[in-house]
Amino acid sequence: MVRASVSRASTAVLGPVRTCIGCRVRAAKSELLRVTAGSDIDGQPVVVPDPAAVRPGRGAHLHPESECYDLAVRRRAFAPALRVRAPLDLAQVVAYLASLDESTDSTTDRTPDQEVEQ
Repeated sequence: MVRASVSRASTAVLGPVRTCIGCRVRAAKSELLRVTAGSDIDGQPVVVPDPAAVRPGRGAHLHPESECYDLAVRRRAFAPALRVRAPLDLAQVVAYLASLDESTDSTTDRTPDQEVEQ
């Protein structure tokens, strides 16, 4: 979902506000997925999803939607936002977003009658 520009007055948000590195729209921190730089088993830099926002270090925020992820990749926004110079592996973020899509799909595939039965 591509977000349109909206005036500041109509987007008043309570609590901390962050900017999505994909679509560049400001949103409540609670609506965004925080990601941090980490390293894999071989010591190579990776981007790690941090939905609880508890990992140490610099974080970047992203709407948990594939459209914003795709924009961030196209803009090459992860490395500058996390202040990392090396190429980053984004596989963990892709897997996390896919798991969110699967959980959404499984709840929307059922009819209201099926939800009541379970």
